[in-house]
Formats: sequence, C-alpha cells, structure tokens
Amino acid sequence: MSKYSSKWLHVSEPSPHVLLVQLARPPVNAFNTEYWKAYGKLFNDLTEDGYDVRALVLASDLPKIFTAGLDLKNAGTLAHYDQLQDPARTSLTLHTLIKTFQQNITSPERAPFPVIAAVHGLAIGLAIDMIASCDIRYATSSASFAIKEVDVGLAADIGTLALLPKITGNLSLVRELAYTGRMFSAEEALNLGLVSKVVEGDKDEVLHAALDLAKVIATKSPVAVSGTKRLITHARDHSVMENLVYTQSWNAHALLTEDMKECVKAIKEKREPKFAKLRVASKL
Repeated sequence: MSKYSSKWLHVSEPSPHVLLVQLARPPVNAFNTEYWKAYGKLFNDLTEDGYDVRALVLASDLPKIFTAGLDLKNAGTLAHYDQLQDPARTSLTLHTLIKTFQQNITSPERAPFPVIAAVHGLAIGLAIDMIASCDIRYATSSASFAIKEVDVGLAADIGTLALLPKITGNLSLVRELAYTGRMFSAEEALNLGLVSKVVEGDKDEVLHAALDLAKVIATKSPVAVSGTKRLITHARDHSVMENLVYTQSWNAHALLTEDMKECVKAIKEKREPKFAKLRVASKL
C-alpha cells in the first residue's frame, strides 16, 4: 500500500477490501497544513482511483494518543493575515482556507465506503472534527476527549459544531463541552452518542474490534453498503418525506444491481457471495 501511504499516514490492507489508516506523526499526531492536506488527499485518491475498499479503519500508530489536534506552531502562521491592510480581502482569504480545511478533514463522510474510527488515548480538538466525520466510532475505556478550541480563543470550525448536534440528542451536553473545553471520558462519549462501543483494553484491543467490524462490513454488497451510507447521511440532513423521495430515485437504479442476484444465488448454494468492485477509476 505504499502508493497511498505518505509521510505521516501509514496505509495497509490487513484483510481483503479492508484498509487500515494509521496516524503517525510523533510525538502527538498534531496536524499542520501538510498533514491535513495529505489526509484529505488519501480519501480523495482512494475514491478517484476506484480502489476496491469496502471498509476503512482510522487509528493512531502512536501508543498513548489518537491526536492532540491542530499543531499550534503551524496555527501561528495565521498571524500574518493580521498584517493585511484590507479586512475584506483578509476575510476572503481566511474563508477559502477554512473551507479547504473543512473539506479535507470531513472527507471520510463523502467517501463511498464506511470509515470506522478506533480511538485510544487522548483525542483533542481536531480529533473530534475527524471522528465525527466517520461513520462509526469505537474507543478504549481509557480514552479521553475534549472540544478544546475554546481554550485557544476560537469556535471549533472544521466539523465538530456542525456534526455533534446531529450525532447526539443531548444538545445541553454538547454546549457544555464546547463552551468549557473540559475533558470527558469514553463512558461519557458513549452516553453522548459520540462513540457506539467502548472496548476494554488499549490500542490493540480497540483496533482489533474495529477491524473485526470492518471485515464483516466488507463481506456485504458494496452497492448496498455505499447506498445505505448515502441514504443515512441524506436522512440526517433532510425531512422524512424528502429522504423517502430521494430513496425512490436512488433505489430506482440501485435495485438493478447484479449484487442482489449474487446474494440470492449464494444463499441457495450455501456459500459466501462474491461481489465486483463498486466503481472504476474516475481519473482521465
């Protein structure tokens, strides 16, 4: 998987159609501009290349931390915008920067395959933006989280405040965590709905649990799983009736898939179904 690995992103394929992406920028996986652009590029490349990935696990390669979030040394480069003379031009420049940052970090949500976050250790600031954009989130019992942006003088702007109110019904707790920047435990993250499973143990245990889940998902029809992901995301952002209408249009073509025939045939023959890759490369 050297084609997709980069300086701080280690990509492997531990089982067929399952990719493991490990964050690997010592000492704390802090994200500078180069790092978050590489992160977004990875998901875009996998999609554009039509690589046959049916589930992806996102984890940290560091022993005690998922990520400490934004590299504050890199964030300091924003200070040069203060030197620009025209506030309007400064604002437009920053708008473009924030938009690009958002698009890169939220790229897992737009991927045609499920992304599972396996969190251990500290997950701070940008970490919440990242995992909130994933489909499923597991954490170790010792993991700790924080929406930390308020402590560096800004409102979280890369995805947390847009996604967390959709993920959880406890808006009171979302506001408390965002206003205070306090640490919260894996148990509280589970109650909040930020994670769906707390795994006893540490890095290896949560990674194994996430990979086991990914293996199960990878056995399913990629047409069905990708369509399900798209329809769930649409339902989150639209009314019930709007989603039903959208589903009519989506399944009007998706029901023509050969995967349905293969599923029925595999059941009759008492074997595991075999599916074609979801898409071909889109690059010209």
